[in-house]
Amino acid sequence: MMTVKCGLRHRAFGIATIFVSILLASSGLVLPGGVAVAQKSDAPEKEFEDFDRTKFERSTTIDNEWFPLKVGTRWVHRGSTTERGKRVAHRLVTTVTDLTKVIDGVRTVVLWVEDYKEGKLDEAELAFFAQDKDGNVWSFGEYPEEYFNGRMIRAPAWIHGLNDSTAGIMMPGVPRLDTPSYSQGWAPSVFWTDRGKVDQMGQKTCVPLRCYDDVLIVAETSKAEPNAEQLKYYARGIGKVRVGWRGEGEKLQEVLELTEFSQLAPEALARARAAALKLEKSAYNVSKDVYGATTPSEHMPSAQHR
Repeated sequence: MMTVKCGLRHRAFGIATIFVSILLASSGLVLPGGVAVAQKSDAPEKEFEDFDRTKFERSTTIDNEWFPLKVGTRWVHRGSTTERGKRVAHRLVTTVTDLTKVIDGVRTVVLWVEDYKEGKLDEAELAFFAQDKDGNVWSFGEYPEEYFNGRMIRAPAWIHGLNDSTAGIMMPGVPRLDTPSYSQGWAPSVFWTDRGKVDQMGQKTCVPLRCYDDVLIVAETSKAEPNAEQLKYYARGIGKVRVGWRGEGEKLQEVLELTEFSQLAPEALARARAAALKLEKSAYNVSKDVYGATTPSEHMPSAQHR
């Protein structure tokens, strides 16, 4: 699912702000400048979200201000990740295609994602999202192909409604502090147990593209690494602008910054659609028990683009 350098001074300020925010979170204090931090919530957490397909009336109109998915939008994030104790260059390219896919009666928007490590394609993925009438953006599953030396080595797909997998919320319609964490999907067959929680609001962060005010930070974790959190920074009308981490686990030690944010021209959008359909063709051959149980993706007419 996307240059002006802000310099080390801004980044140091951002790290210090997050550190102070964490210390103050349990007390429910507000930082100078109106920056709010999460307090501990006593509300019960749900293992799964309450999924109701009747609530997805205009499911492909994903206009959540923190997680907008307009057809043709392209994000490019650059940074690094930890691989076996070594920092590796990382580039993530995310495109909202003009394809939709019906999953368990809900029409979803298809995203095409390319993940590069040290300049080589490490993973290609199709991801499926829909928005309910309350503005919550749901994840309905993923089909990722992982590569090594140019060859596909595995494809741990999960799709809502298949193999005990359940859709989850990627972004609440109205994010609030002091609210329980939420499931971002549940897929025991591929060990997908990710959860999100609104961690901070009203932050400021700078990335190579520009600086953003009033940033939302969501902390994500999973059962596999309960002591590590991935921190995702969201700007209104843009989406994810930064990825960071905190904790002890190495798996989530990923740092990414938004370097490009653009709207594809019709020709480029057509190429993205073709690439996504090529990946889907592979999915039907590779993941016959999961992806093979789904109906093909469909081209969304230009008149329906939002």
